[in-house]
Formats: sequence, C-alpha cells, structure tokens
Amino acid sequence: MENSNLSFRTWYLAIVFMTATKKGISACEMQRQLGYKRYMTVWWLMHRIRVVMGKRDDLYKLAGMIEFDEGFFKTAIPESQRKTLKRGKGSQRLENVGVIAESTPLEDINTGVVTKHCRYFKMKILDSQKTESVNTLFEKNVTSDSVVFSDKALTYKEIDKFVDLHVVEKSSENTTKTTLKWVHIAISNAKRTFLGVYHKLDANYLQNYIDEFMYKLNRRNSFDLFERVVIAAVFPYWYNCE
Repeated sequence: MENSNLSFRTWYLAIVFMTATKKGISACEMQRQLGYKRYMTVWWLMHRIRVVMGKRDDLYKLAGMIEFDEGFFKTAIPESQRKTLKRGKGSQRLENVGVIAESTPLEDINTGVVTKHCRYFKMKILDSQKTESVNTLFEKNVTSDSVVFSDKALTYKEIDKFVDLHVVEKSSENTTKTTLKWVHIAISNAKRTFLGVYHKLDANYLQNYIDEFMYKLNRRNSFDLFERVVIAAVFPYWYNCE
C-alpha cells in the first residue's frame, strides 16, 4: 500500500473481494466491482496482494509426516511458439509444480480405520525437472526432522539428505489415493479453481495465483482472512503475524 496512488478504500475493497470466497476472482470482475476504468491497474493491484500472501506463507516450513509429488499446470504461451509446441511432460505449455502436504495418519480406536488429517500445504514452481530443483524445494520448505513419502521418481533420490527419513512407493493408482492422497487433492482443486475463474494463466505470474490459492487453503478453517491479509500487508514480512 505504501507509495501507491490508489486509496486505502480501493486496497481494502480489493482484499475483501479476494478473501470473501475460497475461490478466486478475475481481474475483469474485480474491475467491475470496484468501478475502475483501467484494467491493468486492477490487475497489478491484485498481484501485489498475491505477492503479500506468498511472502507470508514463505515464513514457515512444513514438518512431521510429509507427502510430496509434482503437478503440471497448463499456461498460456505466445502464438509464435505454438508451431514448435512439444507434447507431454516437456511441453512449453506445462509448468512443473512441486506440491508438499503435512499429512498425519489417524486411527479410530473403536473401528481401527486409518485416515489422514492434513494441516498445511506448499506449492512451488520448480526451476527444472532435475534433482537440484527438488533439493532446493526441500531445503527451503521442509524441516530436517520430517518423514517424507513420495513415489520412486529419479529426481527424488536425494531428498533423504534434507529430511530424517524418505519413504518411497512405486507410483500407482493406489499410491495416489492413499499414500499421496492430500497432495493430489490439492493439485486437482487448484486446477479446477484456476479453470473456473481465469481464461489464461501467464507462466510468469503462475506462482502468484498459486500463492493466493495456498494462502486460502492453509487458512480454510479461518473466518478472518481479510484481517490476516491486511496485517501481512501493513507489517514487515518478518513480523510474526498470521
């Protein structure tokens, strides 16, 4: 908000609209709600708020029982590149996103049924599909005393250097539904949210959209999202606020 030509009222209204629902709001709809003439100003305003959300969540690391996998998100590309577009995992249209979830198994004493309770998530775009990118992700976002569950992808072979224990399972439909359940729920929910709200996602700003989705997901049981975002925007990012 500092050094902005926009009024505090405009900032506050934008935060209200962005935190009023679990899903997002497009810049076109925000422009209509604010009654603002310039689309790019509204678009810029929303990304500034998303950056605040992302920096707030970067203050903490995940710990305990951890699920990890990757998701591929489709983004818009310039028309000039469409003729040389690759297919599959290496496509220029797809962004590789590392997804981490704190997942704690809970057993019902009476029935013996084991379920998983999930606390917090993180989603970060990986620089490449190499081992180094996965290593950097864990070094920055997971505590060293954690236990990580993943499939047997070769790029995950050095995860055990950054955590207490790394448990691997062969990738299968059962692994997706049980061992890595919450990771894939988060991926599918994010894709469905983006598809329903935004027409195209620029790869350069995908992390901002993901940060907004993660901020809301990690506070899914909170009823004061507006106040939390305002505090995070007003105070320095190192300030210990929710």
